[in-house]
Amino acid sequence: MEQQIPLSHEASAGDTNMRITNSLPTEVVQCLENARFLHLATCHDNVPHVSLMNYTYLPSSPYSNNLPEIVMTTNPASKKMNNLATNPNVSLLVHDWVSHRPTTSTQSRRLSNGHSPSRADPPSSLAALLFNLNTSAVSSISATINGSARLVERGSEEEQYYQNIHLANNTFDSATGPAEESATREDDERARLHDARVIVVGIKDVRIADWKGAVRDWVISSPEENRGQVNGI
Repeated sequence: MEQQIPLSHEASAGDTNMRITNSLPTEVVQCLENARFLHLATCHDNVPHVSLMNYTYLPSSPYSNNLPEIVMTTNPASKKMNNLATNPNVSLLVHDWVSHRPTTSTQSRRLSNGHSPSRADPPSSLAALLFNLNTSAVSSISATINGSARLVERGSEEEQYYQNIHLANNTFDSATGPAEESATREDDERARLHDARVIVVGIKDVRIADWKGAVRDWVISSPEENRGQVNGI
């Protein structure tokens, strides 16, 4: 019998179980450290645009007032660059789900090679394994991160700082290739970064959703703001 997934019916249109913190929740940090890409949503004239991005997560930096940041780069002539020039508000989506869609009953019937619809082929062992991973603690959340993006000044020490960190975080050793290939890839990436613009997103809030649809909201504020709220300022 096909497994039924119980879903949460908790309202998620407003702030749900909102908390205030000056650092990201542990599960979001783990997600950002483990994921390979994130989705960046920008908007201009009420027309949204989504891009798949390499990124670097920083819990803080010399330029962030001790608040978390996400660093990306883009071609100066890209659509997202044009959007950010007029609207710095962005939304990011990162998740640690295993990205494999299980076979549906309809697909199984179509792939059953003329068998009766009631004799759908069973799901593959790989699909079952990935489904179990998604429903376990190994892979369990998605995080929607809202923030304000800024373009770092060209040629500045700040730009060099972010470029170096972003390059180191996104240069990967080849599992089979020689060290010379890895060095060549790093040189190519460094040359590409030289022409790219650095985007830094200051995080304002984050929403965590688990695989059952339950959500939690966090607002990111500086330690000074937190102390003021505690003292009633």
